[in-house]
Amino acid sequence: MSENFPTIFSITEDEIDLNDLLAKITLTSTGAAAIFAGMVRGETKRGDAHQTEYLEYEAYIPMAEAKMKQVADEIRARWESIEGIAIVQRIGKLYPKTPTVLIACTAAHRDTGVFEAARYGIDRLKEIVPIWKKEVGPNGEEWVEGEYIPKAGE
Repeated sequence: MSENFPTIFSITEDEIDLNDLLAKITLTSTGAAAIFAGMVRGETKRGDAHQTEYLEYEAYIPMAEAKMKQVADEIRARWESIEGIAIVQRIGKLYPKTPTVLIACTAAHRDTGVFEAARYGIDRLKEIVPIWKKEVGPNGEEWVEGEYIPKAGE
């Protein structure tokens, strides 16, 4: 049955349109949607507190989208109740208060793992999807290390 459920994964320079994505992953049986949106912070308190003027995201798109599909497949394997999945990452120059990533999962009911599936989606995206982020602020710029380290054959 899951092959009939909508799955969206993409790397884009376009603004993330939550309403459009929700419409695409919502079925007549859908009663719940769990959504995670990652945002550009203008002020970071991790490590040494600092200001951010903007972020620049880059990705190797074919590999990133293949890994996003893997994340969606893993979600479906773990939560059979999930109907629709959207995984979208923006690239390019993004300013504070801008959504950079969106993970959305839909299901018939809220108590069927939809929250956990969305959380798993963002955690796995950070682990295995090759996306790079440069932080630019008043004190210069630096590439922010992610958790993704390619393994042989990836």
